[in-house]
Formats: sequence, structure tokens, C-alpha cells
Amino acid sequence: MAEFVSVEVADQIATIRLDRPKMNALNVQVQRELVEAALQVDADAETQAVILYGGERVFAAGVDVKEMADMSYADMSTHSRTLQACFTTVARIGKPVIAAVTGYALGGGCELDLCADFRVAGESAKLGQPEVLLGLIPGAGGTQRLPRLVGPARAKDLIFSGRHVPAAEALDIGLVDRVVPDEQVYTAALEWAATFVGGPSVALRAAKQAVDQGVEVDLDSGLEIERLQFAGLFATDDARIGMRAFAEKAKPKFTGR
Repeated sequence: MAEFVSVEVADQIATIRLDRPKMNALNVQVQRELVEAALQVDADAETQAVILYGGERVFAAGVDVKEMADMSYADMSTHSRTLQACFTTVARIGKPVIAAVTGYALGGGCELDLCADFRVAGESAKLGQPEVLLGLIPGAGGTQRLPRLVGPARAKDLIFSGRHVPAAEALDIGLVDRVVPDEQVYTAALEWAATFVGGPSVALRAAKQAVDQGVEVDLDSGLEIERLQFAGLFATDDARIGMRAFAEKAKPKFTGR
């Protein structure tokens, strides 16, 4: 039984919930439990969408600095691989993932939110990569995922300054996708996640893989990734169901196979 990370599934939507008071600091144990939760929801055929949530007050204030403070270079050269592997496991969940951001999403918390496909933030939320203020740089994907999301110049602004970005600005620069009243964050994420329930889960997984892998390579290689994923879907029941329903002007009933 995990202590700080839980998985709750309702109506085919899984919520990965962080609960390590007071600020959901992402220590080694939380990282390990996050990996287990991500693998669980990814493998669950009944789960069709996922929400990352830290509770009503805070998403996650970052990696546990107290835990890192006494680490040597040798310690961190090993641990940094584990740290990045944790976040990569979350990013590779083969289903739509929505981060429901309340309060602070800073440092590792912001990097965790970057692992989602979409981000809903409360009006008073603040996001940022303040590692430089500790004499460090982001180490869980921030220097790589952030510029891919908002562009290199804006990413450098946030990383070089370490400043906290309010929700309205985060929306303007594409760091979040929707801003809602604080008390509506989880509900908004749940409503968004519900739009994927009953959908073609195999095609959604293929689309996510094609986009995520395609942005890492040149255009020709990306097109080949797309072609292979596209052709592969013709071996699925869902593709036959979807095309037959289109021809018959009916609503498809996808099976996830």
C-alpha cells in the first residue's frame, strides 16, 4: 500500500493523487510510488483517461530539497537517472493525461505537470522552475520539456530567473491550457477527462506516441512514425467499427481492441 500516492478509478477515469503534507514534496519515496501508479493506470485496460492531482491546496512544490542537500556528485549522478526515469514513466502513460494544478507547481512539481498532455490551473496557481535560485538547474526534464511546450526563449526566461508564473501568464504563454476558479480545478479536469471515455483508446495511444516521438526527430522520421502507427490501426477492431459507423452514419461503439 503506497503511503503518499494513491490511484482512484471512477467511470474509467483514474486519478493519481499526491498526498504528502504540507507541500507534496517529491522525495524518493513519492517518486517510487509515482512510478508504480503510472504503470498501474497505463496497464489498466478499463482506464481511459488519467488526472494528476495534488489536492485542493497545492499540486507539488518540488523535489525534496532537504533530502538532496547532503547528496554528493556521486550520489546525484546515480539518483538523477532515477528521478528522470520517474517523470518519463508518467509522461509515457499511453492515455490522455490531465494535470489539475492548484496552488504551487514549482520545480519538480512543474516538471511533473509538464509530463501531462493537458494542464488545467486554478486562478491563484503559480508555476515555475526556481532551481537556479538554489544554484541548480531543473533536473527532472524541465530544461527539455518546458522549451518544447513554450519555446526556448520563454523557457530560458523562466529557468534563468526562477520566477513564479501566475496562472493568467501561464495561459498566455501556453504553459497551461485552461484557467478556472480554484475550487473548480478538479471538476474541470474530470469533465475534460470524461470526453475521452468511450473513445478509441488504441488510436489515442497511437496518436500520443506519434506526436511525442515525432517532435524528437526530423520531419521525415516523424512522418514514418506516423505512417507506421496509422497503418497499424487497420489491424484493430476499433478502426473497423469507426469506419463502418461512419459509412452507416451511426455513433461508433469502440471496444478498445
